[in-house]
Amino acid sequence: MTEKLKQTLRESKTARWTALGLISFTMLAAYFFVDMMAPLQSLLEKKYTWQPDTYGFFSGSEYMLNVLGFLIISGIILDKTGIRFTGMTAATTMLVGGLIKYYGLTPYFTEGGFGFEFFNSFWTSMPATAKVASIGYAIFGIGVEMAGITVSKTIVKWFRGKELALAMGMEMATARLGASVAFFFSSAIAGAGKPGEDPIKSIWFGLGLLAIGFLTFLVYVFMDLKVDKQDKTNITEGPAEEFRLSDLGKILTNRGFLLISLLCVLFYSGVFPFLKYAVNMMENSLGISNLAAGRISGLLPVGTIILTPIVGNFLDRRGKGATLMIYGAALMTIAHLTFALAPLNMALAIISIVILGISFSLVPASMWPSVPKIVEDRYLGSAYALVFWIQNIGLMFIPWLVGVVLKAVNPGVAENIQQAIQNGYTTEAIREAVRQGDTSLTYNYTIPMLIFAALGMVAVLLGYLLKKEDKRKQYGLELPNRTVGL
Repeated sequence: MTEKLKQTLRESKTARWTALGLISFTMLAAYFFVDMMAPLQSLLEKKYTWQPDTYGFFSGSEYMLNVLGFLIISGIILDKTGIRFTGMTAATTMLVGGLIKYYGLTPYFTEGGFGFEFFNSFWTSMPATAKVASIGYAIFGIGVEMAGITVSKTIVKWFRGKELALAMGMEMATARLGASVAFFFSSAIAGAGKPGEDPIKSIWFGLGLLAIGFLTFLVYVFMDLKVDKQDKTNITEGPAEEFRLSDLGKILTNRGFLLISLLCVLFYSGVFPFLKYAVNMMENSLGISNLAAGRISGLLPVGTIILTPIVGNFLDRRGKGATLMIYGAALMTIAHLTFALAPLNMALAIISIVILGISFSLVPASMWPSVPKIVEDRYLGSAYALVFWIQNIGLMFIPWLVGVVLKAVNPGVAENIQQAIQNGYTTEAIREAVRQGDTSLTYNYTIPMLIFAALGMVAVLLGYLLKKEDKRKQYGLELPNRTVGL
């Protein structure tokens, strides 16, 4: 009878995949909110005078508080209090941060509302709107990264020894669907290029998705309660696996863990920050609308939606995780070198985005299921938190660096665009000037793309070193996931 009870939920395919669907929608909503402003960079510059360095600071602010230690705290909270409390805390934090970000761009604030005078009184080179929006984005960032490590541990809880890489791949694919929706539709939702265009409209839509994601995780909480009652020996929670703060030292002295963490930060820094600038880069390089540029950029997450589960299934059945990480990093390098050095046209831009999408399927699908092979179960939540923390350092720093470099290698362009807007230039008029080769209104992205390519080159080297470490320590990174935990 007891054995039968233990098999009612976690051993049920229907229950496993239902649980995965619920938590995956929460991440879909989060990823939409993460990327919904990326297609609107030129609109933010036009409406709020956000120059490239301002936009870069805002883009990196999502990770700022996590780098200062909140992500590590999130991991400890996860290991101490469990999935349910941490997940609900994450969903609530995302909503609170999203509301603050929304407030910073509302007319009520910009026309002298509560807090405007204070935020406008210091660091005057940074608009008050960007400061408040960045604070909200940073608080949201605590929630989204806390949700990320919670979801990772949740999937291990339900799928270890079963379809682990496939499940992680499906979750990542669902989350990236949110990013794809952002790139395809955020400009249209905001009404870009039309009378009444406003980023606030996209933020409203994003807040609605976050609220639904909160509810789907709440439904999952009841499933988690039931499975814990049925399975008193589950792998993620219980007194036998209590986390100790001293275990952080054990994680950080693990060479395999450090290699996979460094590979993670370099690879993700070559993808997510790139996406923050991809739409504007294509607007300037191809002279196309941000709606068209957003759709090209949106092909990257679309490709991963299809490929990531396929890669995950391959890893479950055949393995080769470390090898696929190397291939993925190499493809990322090729894509960025193409953007940097090749004479760009629409077809080549699409091909390069597809190549980057393939790389973004190979590396994460291989990386995240590899972490449980390297670290012990009892501090898996903190291990994921440390990986995310190291990753967040790059995700905070690289967007800001690219924004500063972009402005530095294009002297006077930001000021010329603002002057053109003041002189009555429409968005289409500026775009036409770009198409005619007016470099005074065009950002040259060669150097920023070379920065992204350099990250890929170092990631390839780290992938090679990780493969050697796996051979030495026998972690099983090259082995099928279905052989682990059985």
